[in-house]
Amino acid sequence: MTSVRTESAPADVSVRDFPAGFLWGAATAAYQIEGAVDVDGRTPSIWDTFSRTPGRTAGGDTGDRATEHYRRYRQDVRLMSELGLGAYRFSVSWPRVQPTGRGPAVERGLDFYRRLVDELLEHGIEPAVTLYHWDLPQELEDVGGWPARNTAGRFADYAALVADALGDRVRLWTTLNEPWCSAFLGYGSGVHAPGRTDWTAALRAAHHLNLGHGLAVEALRAILPREARIAVSLNLHEVRPLTQSAADREAARRIDAVGNRVFTGPMLNGAYPEDLLADTAHLVDWPELVHDGDLATIARPIDLLGVNYYNPTVASALPDGQAPDSAAAASDAGHGDGAQSPFAGCADVLFHRAPGRRTAMGWPIDPSGLSDLLLRVHREHPGLPLMVTENGAAFEDRPTPEGAVHDPERIDYLRGHLDAVRRAIAAGADVRGYFLWSLMDNFEWAYGYGKRFGLYYVDYATQTRTAKDSARWYAEVIRRGALPDPRA
Repeated sequence: MTSVRTESAPADVSVRDFPAGFLWGAATAAYQIEGAVDVDGRTPSIWDTFSRTPGRTAGGDTGDRATEHYRRYRQDVRLMSELGLGAYRFSVSWPRVQPTGRGPAVERGLDFYRRLVDELLEHGIEPAVTLYHWDLPQELEDVGGWPARNTAGRFADYAALVADALGDRVRLWTTLNEPWCSAFLGYGSGVHAPGRTDWTAALRAAHHLNLGHGLAVEALRAILPREARIAVSLNLHEVRPLTQSAADREAARRIDAVGNRVFTGPMLNGAYPEDLLADTAHLVDWPELVHDGDLATIARPIDLLGVNYYNPTVASALPDGQAPDSAAAASDAGHGDGAQSPFAGCADVLFHRAPGRRTAMGWPIDPSGLSDLLLRVHREHPGLPLMVTENGAAFEDRPTPEGAVHDPERIDYLRGHLDAVRRAIAAGADVRGYFLWSLMDNFEWAYGYGKRFGLYYVDYATQTRTAKDSARWYAEVIRRGALPDPRA
């Protein structure tokens, strides 16, 4: 990805239908829903440690219980079936399968995922496995974590264990989910586990996540049947300059480099962008970090690119004479209140929240960013199939006295963003599917249980699941394969 803005999708698209074979799904992550954190041999991940550290999460919430999906997965698969989902995207807990991050698998941990996959297939739902959604085994963090090169190799070994167990029944595989968050929120701004604030460590982590992805692709190709599809899911930033001034455009370019092209460059083009290397040369010794053969490994071909999108990023240059405010920059970037900006080396870049409607996360609602992002990736990487692997919104959902959960804001959000996907397809983007985030309310990382993204409302005291209005609306979209006429 080499530019900041894209051409917009056409404003007038008359067809509401999605292509035949379009894959309709919903997504979750292991630590956010499974609970059972000390059951069947599972050991702590970095998120267990982080969430149990006072002051790290809202209300001191942890994923210890979450939504008890480990025990209630059959009930949850029935909910998916009622929705009519074509696919369910879930992540495997690394410390449940390989507790120390080394050595053989724990069969009891793998058995849970075997049972889950079998249950999905019995209900006609395609399982879509994500190997890593942020829950690094704590023992690997203790010896360096993602800033350490050895972690990339450990990840490939773990990928092979999961592929051996599930490869005969799972066709859709994702190596990493949002490695930008793992690297830059986990090691840069400190708002995610393991909570470190070191831009050099964040950049080293980014490279080793890239390398781990490439090594995992190699491991999966050696084990999986030929028809299996391998992807990576990136939370690409739709970066927009506040104004068209040279200074603001330069600020947007820098954010695009460390927010997007630090991953798309090596993964899709086989090289780190020269401007990224120049921007961050004072933070990391790239010739020392990138070994011979790394880039070829990272660029192993993938079958799909997963795109996660929630809102655009608006950036500007720091006005002359204004001193950088690291904490303010971290907060305004929309990724939590960290000690410094997650965008390594960009302390002098300001972020701006667009006016208008926002979600409960404070994120602006702008579907045009999704269509623009999909078209940009399509233009810069023609021939690469795309899939929206996360998109959704948190709102202040509350049950009525009768027990119903009305969420018209979420329905409006989903309608706008699905329309953006449809417009991108009409303009030529090869988008194969859409996974809504999230199937159910869950532990929302540093925000604890206070932010609700789900189609199903979860009463955390009783673990009762209640379909929100948006669940019924999404089920109708899936049934029709089209957006309903908003005039109806």
